Amino acid sequence: MSENKFIRRIGKSILHYENGEISLHTTIKKTKPIVPKKLKELKLNTRFITMDLETVSINNAHVPYLLCWFDGKNNKSYFLTPRSANEIKDLTILSKADLDKYILDMVLQAMKDICKRKYKGYRIYLHNFSKFDGYFLIKYLAQLGKCKPIIHKGRIISCKFKLFESKYSVTFMDSYLLLPNSLKELSNTFSVESPKSFFPVLFNDTNYIGKVPDYKYFSNTTLLEYNNYKIEFNDKIWNFREEATKYCSIDCISLYQVLNKFSKLIFDNFKLNITKFMTLPSLAFNLYTSDFLKKDSIHSLSGDIANNIRKGYTGGSVDMYKPISPRRKKIYAYDVNSLYPYVMKAFKFTIGSPTYFIGDIRKIIDKPFGFFHCKITAPVGLLHPILQTHVKTDEGMRTIAPVGNWEGMFFSEELYNAEKFGYKFEILWGYTFESDYLFKSYVDTIYKIRLKYPKSDPMNLICKLFLNCIHGKLGMKPLHNIISILNKAEYSKFEDTNIDSILDVIDLDNSYLVQHKNPQVELDTALDNGTETHNVNISIAAAVTAYARIHMSQYKNKVALPQLYYSDTDSAYFDGPLPSHLVNDTELGKMRLEGIYDKAIFVGPKFYALKNNKEEIIKIRGLTRESIIKSNISIDGLETLLTKDNNIKVNQNK
Repeated sequence: MSENKFIRRIGKSILHYENGEISLHTTIKKTKPIVPKKLKELKLNTRFITMDLETVSINNAHVPYLLCWFDGKNNKSYFLTPRSANEIKDLTILSKADLDKYILDMVLQAMKDICKRKYKGYRIYLHNFSKFDGYFLIKYLAQLGKCKPIIHKGRIISCKFKLFESKYSVTFMDSYLLLPNSLKELSNTFSVESPKSFFPVLFNDTNYIGKVPDYKYFSNTTLLEYNNYKIEFNDKIWNFREEATKYCSIDCISLYQVLNKFSKLIFDNFKLNITKFMTLPSLAFNLYTSDFLKKDSIHSLSGDIANNIRKGYTGGSVDMYKPISPRRKKIYAYDVNSLYPYVMKAFKFTIGSPTYFIGDIRKIIDKPFGFFHCKITAPVGLLHPILQTHVKTDEGMRTIAPVGNWEGMFFSEELYNAEKFGYKFEILWGYTFESDYLFKSYVDTIYKIRLKYPKSDPMNLICKLFLNCIHGKLGMKPLHNIISILNKAEYSKFEDTNIDSILDVIDLDNSYLVQHKNPQVELDTALDNGTETHNVNISIAAAVTAYARIHMSQYKNKVALPQLYYSDTDSAYFDGPLPSHLVNDTELGKMRLEGIYDKAIFVGPKFYALKNNKEEIIKIRGLTRESIIKSNISIDGLETLLTKDNNIKVNQNK
């Protein structure tokens, strides 16, 4: 190259020498492209059932007492009752063994009615199956037949089931993973004929007959809704069993009508069947790969490459800067209009196989594109730090934007943006990629469809969800785990030989649900020879969130803007209005004014309160809206937390 520089190529490796020393060593890594899938359907599939499970709290434990399901025509319900109806008067006096016997019988009767030829291959949807109903059902299903659950991050994504005495199987799935809103909200959005009704879900007397229970037993119900519900029973007796069955059955019908409309909209607009997909990101990604994915562009990343880049996947930036607004200062709350879709449309992303390097890549390439492990030096006196990293604490991993010096993995474009604010970095090693606009056409197409419909229309919601979830699919960790259901006698022997691979064990009374790793030798072999492939690419998911942080950084350290009090992933709160050129309600990436407030308290990340003459908004991470209301937490009460040693105690059932 010159008198003191030369390059040596050995296979896929390139060594750069300067003054007799290796200054940079690069190696092209072998990865496989994600192949576009043409999954367009010719016929709409509505082979699904909706199901719901109701529980009561006995000795601080949830006990299922009612199961209902609906297939579009037939509505079935099963109440926790032994063969002799007079045998149960009070569930609280039954032993755990007797309760389990009755619940098992209830589930068995339901599955006998479903595991028939008529419902062969059907999907059974429960709303919030993955985090609630699934753990109750699998405990009993495991005793009645063969269960094959898929679990990811503690959530039961699906469970294939077949009764021991039947040859027909069904698959339990979570409708919330397809439509992540409450059933009440979905019923309104999809304008179903049988909207979700009201019931005192906190009331535990299953034999009760009398007046309508007190308001305190109703969850997620306004006082007005409660009073209107009471009026229906002015001259009638309220019967727990009858009302619970009615409530549970209506929930099944509502969910069926929501999913039926949803499936028809997806099929009519995109020619895809929702029954083939377990989650919304999976559905959206298949739409993308069917119609928009360029050949040989997005490659599947796994093994060390994915694990190293994942260290730079730190999500949205959330920070509190000033805890309270001064008197006579109004707080202006802004949200970015579709932040993730905007950055996906506007910027280039990693494509093809990565090139691994050791050394300062900037000596060879002026502005390399990729993910780099660097030494970072933050500028002294920076008002709002913008480069964030994960830090291990006594409470687990925390995400912070530090000052001072540290090392970490970062997206190249975020490093170049940070340089503008005074950051310095030294690149030690990393991965470079080619780049291209991957999502412009996808975002343009889906956003144009969204703008055709008002916010109240379900197609507006569907398009919004499709725009915001696709990068999450690319950022998922590949599932290397195996799920086994073992009886307790089998488990002891299994544990002796697999103790190092066991990840989690859930007690199902008569058996254990065990999550364990694939044999590491097999996994390593698959990674080495390239036979293991997944439709995931952590570099793209990490770049999306990094571009979002870059976009938000423009609001954090500019003297010309009003004082910043708090920022979230796609929102910011100032003590004055933003310049008009930054604000537009419909343009992607521009700010949208959400409200102006006379008083604001920012206690910490995801922990704040806002108030004006129209509303009082309180958000506290970890607490439900119901707990906040019932605990009478107010903005004035939260202000006391800004004084040392003050606290507010809140009880919440989870």
